[in-house]
Amino acid sequence: MNIMNIMSFLSLFIFLTFSIVNASSDTPLSPSYYDRVCPNALPTIKRVVEEAIAKERRMGASLLRLHFHDCFVNGCDASILLDQTSTIDSEKNATANVNSARGFEVIDKIKFEVDEVCHRPIVSCADILTVAARDSVVALGGPSWDVELGRRDSITASRVVANANIPSPFMDLPALIENFENQGLDEDDLVVLSGAHTLGFAQCRTFRDRIYSQTNIDSAFAHHLQTICPQVGGDTRLAPLDPTPDSFDNKYFTNLVSKKGVLRSDQALFTGGETNEIVKEYNENQSKFSKDFAKSMIKMGNIKPLTGNRGEIRKDCKKVN
Repeated sequence: MNIMNIMSFLSLFIFLTFSIVNASSDTPLSPSYYDRVCPNALPTIKRVVEEAIAKERRMGASLLRLHFHDCFVNGCDASILLDQTSTIDSEKNATANVNSARGFEVIDKIKFEVDEVCHRPIVSCADILTVAARDSVVALGGPSWDVELGRRDSITASRVVANANIPSPFMDLPALIENFENQGLDEDDLVVLSGAHTLGFAQCRTFRDRIYSQTNIDSAFAHHLQTICPQVGGDTRLAPLDPTPDSFDNKYFTNLVSKKGVLRSDQALFTGGETNEIVKEYNENQSKFSKDFAKSMIKMGNIKPLTGNRGEIRKDCKKVN
């Protein structure tokens, strides 16, 4: 073989190798990803989620929130589940998560039971978080959607990025819009995904400033929240984010129109800015809210997933393999 043939062969080899690696790195997500390799995976996730919510209705909101807080930090890769180590600065210690994020034990139970029925660790923790969020919404009366699957798990985490990227309850509208745009989400996504606050509770420390210093709040509502949240102390006391915190409905938007948003970042969506009309629409049309919420959850779940040969399938969601 002469030198020209050798060079041609090497060029072809390098091209094919690059093509194979590149293809395996960019494997598209698919709702049917586990249909053949483990058809019992998704029913198992659904069962464990429903059992957890039957035991504590608030858990549905907590599992949904875990998915949000995961996806906003370097994509939906289960980085939020990693514990602190000498090489991992756990996102569990970020301002938005410490003494606040919960439901980790439910994810661990799901992982154990899914690996049992699949006979091996084939379902990623990232996919478990994404499916559990969907199943939580459904269990609390909300819409369903086809979750795209095939994510892999990160081998790193970043408390610094979590502090920078997870939306703060103290943000105004421009800051919220910018925050969501940085994740590839637009103003429509911002409003409809904020509607996740139709579920769950907020800690006093996250709304104290609003109820004592803001003026765009119903006075009777502010007084009511002040009975829950004193000016000093009581940081972890809870207030529902809308009147029906364990039911998926559109009362969150009714609250905003009535100046009864619990968080500063909630009410920011209805203060005369460009998102006012979207809030009004969802207040008047719950079915549209449900439909659009499902679409935006799919969009959020597709933020920078690890696929192909990137990342890993963790055996234990709390630590890398």
